[in-house]
Amino acid sequence: MDIHHLITKLREKGHKITPQRLAICELVLSSKDHPTADQIYKKLKQKFPTISLATVYQTLHLLKDLGLLLELGFPDCSARFDPNISPHIHIICLKCGKIEDYETENLKEQWAKIVKDIGVEPIIQRLDLYIYCDKCKKNQ
Repeated sequence: MDIHHLITKLREKGHKITPQRLAICELVLSSKDHPTADQIYKKLKQKFPTISLATVYQTLHLLKDLGLLLELGFPDCSARFDPNISPHIHIICLKCGKIEDYETENLKEQWAKIVKDIGVEPIIQRLDLYIYCDKCKKNQ
């Protein structure tokens, strides 16, 4: 999503456009590594010394509510954020926590068939596959 479309969407919903909010949006929506709120906060703290962790969380939840972001909760109580809202598989290393996306047209077709067969309209979809990544396997 380009920045102008994002600004329009935020304004339509009555949200203020601040440099900090835009920076959070740009960072997380362009991310491929499924960052945590803390990681986003630490990256932006250098550029915006007055930014608060609460602002980061509020903006992430706003993007989630707008349907632009998935919040991936995990048993260790951490949350990671994914801007890819299309059907895909998260390949997650149990040791280091690295997350990679796996996405193919075949998966999207199969997912559409499953949803049709079940007869529901998913609000959120999430498919996780847990592994040990090559790096962690080598270190064992």
